[in-house]
Amino acid sequence: MSTQGTAPDLADRLHGGWLGRIAGNMLGKPVEQGEVWTRDRIDRYLRRAAALPLTDYLPEPADPAEAAALRPEWRCCVRGRIDGSCRDDDVDYAILGLHLLETHGFGFSTEQVGDLWLLRLPYLQTFTAERAAYRNLANGLKPPLTATYDNPYQEWIGALIRADVFGWTCPGDPVRAAGLARRDAVLSHTGNGVYGAMWAAALIAASFTAPTVRDALEAALAVVPAGSRLARTVRRVTSLYETRLPWEQTLATVAEETAGLGWIHNVPNAAVLTAGLLYGEDDFTRTLALTVRGGLDTDSNGATAGSVAGVRTGARAIPAQWREPLRDTVRSAVFGFDGVRISALAERTLRLATTGSQGGRLDTLSR
Repeated sequence: MSTQGTAPDLADRLHGGWLGRIAGNMLGKPVEQGEVWTRDRIDRYLRRAAALPLTDYLPEPADPAEAAALRPEWRCCVRGRIDGSCRDDDVDYAILGLHLLETHGFGFSTEQVGDLWLLRLPYLQTFTAERAAYRNLANGLKPPLTATYDNPYQEWIGALIRADVFGWTCPGDPVRAAGLARRDAVLSHTGNGVYGAMWAAALIAASFTAPTVRDALEAALAVVPAGSRLARTVRRVTSLYETRLPWEQTLATVAEETAGLGWIHNVPNAAVLTAGLLYGEDDFTRTLALTVRGGLDTDSNGATAGSVAGVRTGARAIPAQWREPLRDTVRSAVFGFDGVRISALAERTLRLATTGSQGGRLDTLSR
């Protein structure tokens, strides 16, 4: 199926990307603690609430013991209680990336990324590699030392969750999107941490034009080293999917092969995300549900899966149960952006995607 490559179509897809990212983040946030909320435990929770198959935000916990195990923000993230989005770093970085491009343009430097963090982002709203890099910036270090000095989180998922805006603003141009994401990522990450950001940005950019999500994943793999562990793991998930192995068995197989990396490391989370996208088969709800049910860093994976699915679906086609509780409103720790409208963020992204485009790719948007 394809659509005419018009400005309204691009606008709808970008709006869908923002809505999908925020909805996926909200879906995964209550169970964001991979060593506690395993894939089996998440499904037991849903089964007790008669919420399988999952077609909406998570249900309220059935008993106090379950409530105590959830993230404390669950009261604002479960169905029936959502009134606008919760604040979360997975959304903060998308907003900060948008502000970066508006402020410095597509020629921004890694040093300018760091300066903007210090100016706009509270230190205590950063985590793992980002907090290490922030501390290094405050102590006067410059990139690439900000990523390598006293930072044991260099290959974790933080740079990947910052990549969406580079894909949104480079529709149909995964190579350019990956280059922008790399420039951002090296502030805080190395190796597979950087490759994950490049892959995610390219995946989102390719999702505007790829005929299927499988094609978008293939285009994204082309921007990272083929021998990297990230690329090998994504290819492994894809090959298992193509053998028609059930989703549960695919995740169990790859979990064994990536054991020991930890629940916030880029590589096992890329596997969960890839499986959610492939087995979701371009259905928005199924993609979000499978990705979050896959466990590990559930809110980050749900956000990126939602971004891809939202771009491919478009805002108008996102089911109402995901879209309407968000009230077109974002809570954010980024200075000057708390309470901004999701639709306004999408409009600002559209301006960047159209004025900053190179090579005339916007006239070929299809899916």
